Amino acid sequence: MQAIRNLSLALAVLFVAGCTSFTNDASPNLPRSAQWGVVPMVNYSQTPQAGERSEQILLSVLSSHGLKPRVYPASAQGEQALMDDNERLAGALDWARQQKLDYVVSGSVEEWQYKNGLDGEPAVGISLRVLDASNGQVLWSKSGARAGWSRESLAGTAQKVLDTLVGALRFE
Repeated sequence: MQAIRNLSLALAVLFVAGCTSFTNDASPNLPRSAQWGVVPMVNYSQTPQAGERSEQILLSVLSSHGLKPRVYPASAQGEQALMDDNERLAGALDWARQQKLDYVVSGSVEEWQYKNGLDGEPAVGISLRVLDASNGQVLWSKSGARAGWSRESLAGTAQKVLDTLVGALRFE
């Protein structure tokens, strides 16, 4: 009886661990007191406005970790929404330099959907990067993905992914 219980527990842990995947890239020590900014997330998913939704959740998560980032203004994004992603990032980095920011958080949404089937689990895949605003150098990068349970929301699943990603940053 004990063996069956242990086997069941091991299978449950394996099943839950199989629903989450994160890369492991060590973060440099970054000053929490620095000037931080958030630029638009690139949406590679099939869901319209997934980038904008993830940005709003990212702001909340960064705030919960003690950061007060400035946000790239929507008015500055106007025509840039139609530009190539690299051109948009270059424009956002110009804005960051004008604002005298030290670091910029950027990233992309690779997956943002409810899976097909009876359960319709939410599935989210996000990559984040911390850039040196002065030269655009990537200081840290990490990706994560998670498939939630059938009663979870996309936003709740995204918040868990983003919290894990931001939680991997080391602040001094």
